[in-house]
Amino acid sequence: MKLLDKYILKKFLTTFVFVVIILMAVICVIDFVEKNDDFIQNNLSARTIIFDYYINMIPFYANLLSPITVFIATVFVTAKLASHTEIVAILSSGVSFKRMLVPYIIGSVVIGIFIFFFSAYVIPNANKTRVAFEIKYVKNPYTYEGRNVHFRIGPETYAYLESYNNHANVGYKFTLETIKKQELVRKLASESIRWDSTKQKWHMDAYTLRTFNGDKETVTTGGPVDTTLNMLPKDFASTYRMRETLTMAELDDVIKEKQMRGATDIAEFMTEKYERYSYPFAITVLTVIGVILSSRKVRGGVGFQIALGFILAFIFIIFVMMSRSLAQVGGIPPQLAAWIPLAVFSVIGVVLYKTVPR
Repeated sequence: MKLLDKYILKKFLTTFVFVVIILMAVICVIDFVEKNDDFIQNNLSARTIIFDYYINMIPFYANLLSPITVFIATVFVTAKLASHTEIVAILSSGVSFKRMLVPYIIGSVVIGIFIFFFSAYVIPNANKTRVAFEIKYVKNPYTYEGRNVHFRIGPETYAYLESYNNHANVGYKFTLETIKKQELVRKLASESIRWDSTKQKWHMDAYTLRTFNGDKETVTTGGPVDTTLNMLPKDFASTYRMRETLTMAELDDVIKEKQMRGATDIAEFMTEKYERYSYPFAITVLTVIGVILSSRKVRGGVGFQIALGFILAFIFIIFVMMSRSLAQVGGIPPQLAAWIPLAVFSVIGVVLYKTVPR
């Protein structure tokens, strides 16, 4: 690595870290002002607030806003070099614009790898504590409101609940059906089913079992009985920010389970998975765009270029949010939704690169 590469790379990475620290400090102040009443109402100590919430919140927002922070860092460093006529000197010395991009790309790859590792393993574990804190102290108590709920709990087994009380862990109008070759062969029904936390099983006070063999139907009754089902109270618990608390392995397990059950909310988990893969690539694309936009020396300082960097980075975040929303309502496949913002900005980057002075 040449001296010039080390010079640019050092400026780029240190500026990125500085921007992250400043942005996180601002976010923490705003968040504290917003949630201070909840902290006071629950009589929380400063240690609990800092170590259970803010220490775990900072990595999440640092990752979420990484396109903004890396873009701002790129624009600031490059605009400074341009304002001091350093870029003109670099290009005049025979270094091509493409070659000048190398240290930026190296820096973006380092940041991208760091972000992927953190978003896949570190941040989800931190989010478990952060989300639990929000549910306990900030959010209103959760009440499951689903009606006429269907679960596929086995290859040929389907469960149904008319309603479920998540506070008492009781389901009402429960049925368990076994369907083979599109024919109903067994149906168990009970007025209610209750979770026994001591036995870790479901309890029915009484049940009616219908068995079908061709045109013949056999009806038996019984109870009380305890049974184990591929269904747990957590399936009816709050899913508030659940996808953010899952590591890559946990995310894959949840997606497989939801696919097996035919769940309707699987798109948001699949989108989360593919976004984690696309974000590191987006960092590199935004870095290149930032260099292109800020490599020209302009009158009046670097303020306009930094503001432009903010705007474009926010546009990227908006693209991500819009794509995610479209995927969740079934408008586009989750795999495509995660990569659309990157594809759009890649095209923008190619167009801008064609116009940059060399």
